[in-house]
Amino acid sequence: MHIGLIGLGKMGNNMRGRLREHGIEVTGYDPNPAVTDVPDLAALAAAVPGPRIIWVMVPSGRITDGVINDLAGVLSEGDLVIEGGNSRFTEDFTHQAVLAEKGIKYVDAGVSGGVWGLTNGYGLMVGGDDSDIERALPVFDALRPDGPREEGFVHVGPVGSGHYAKMVHNGIEYALMQAYAEGYELLLKRDDLIKDLPGTFAAWQRGTVVRSWLLDLMVKALKEDPQFDDIEGYVEDSGEGRWTVEEAINNAVPVPTIAASIFARFVSRQEDSPSMKAVAALRKQFGGHAVRPKD
Repeated sequence: MHIGLIGLGKMGNNMRGRLREHGIEVTGYDPNPAVTDVPDLAALAAAVPGPRIIWVMVPSGRITDGVINDLAGVLSEGDLVIEGGNSRFTEDFTHQAVLAEKGIKYVDAGVSGGVWGLTNGYGLMVGGDDSDIERALPVFDALRPDGPREEGFVHVGPVGSGHYAKMVHNGIEYALMQAYAEGYELLLKRDDLIKDLPGTFAAWQRGTVVRSWLLDLMVKALKEDPQFDDIEGYVEDSGEGRWTVEEAINNAVPVPTIAASIFARFVSRQEDSPSMKAVAALRKQFGGHAVRPKD
């Protein structure tokens, strides 16, 4: 199988590598000439045999909108576009409509795994028609973690459902990180009692009910910088946490923990909080997100 991949940043470049390692031929396009395989989208369309599968992995919003509109001009009827960025699910309906005018199919894919996906695989939540998902299964199987398919991949429902599931996933992620971060700050405050703070987190990695991959990354971050002295306690929010809370309001679903974690990030923009340093460190560990170094 031969597919096209647009966007070769932190996620996209690793995805190209994993796909190739699993026998999928990939032609990638990126505006950065140091990483791209072809000079433009027209050349990408010419390089990938039809009917094409093109995976879009670029920042959500205007950049994704522009790529979708440009693809409508270079692809052919029967081609399939998979949009794997962190787009809001409502945008999928617009993207689907733009491509449908040219007879081009559309699938939305929520992708989790960050900078570790190359070796660990990516968790995939996809939305679209059954036939389109079936057609792209070799691609999904190459990207997902090794093991049973259902443990790293789900066809959630129609177009829009993949990004909706990823939105809720990220809302939960906000809350989990905040809980670990607040525990870190509480332990840090009682240095009269807690003499091995990194070791305390490390001891939770096996056998306890709070063990998780995020906890493993917290332990890694603490080993690298036990008091996060090199990180400013400033944390961005990507948008998906906000969208989760907005959806909860629209559907009268109480999400107090997720909502509180969003507001906690706003605290990080007012003071250099130890717990926000921990959240910033976790985001760097799993997603390669930039942190603000201390002056």
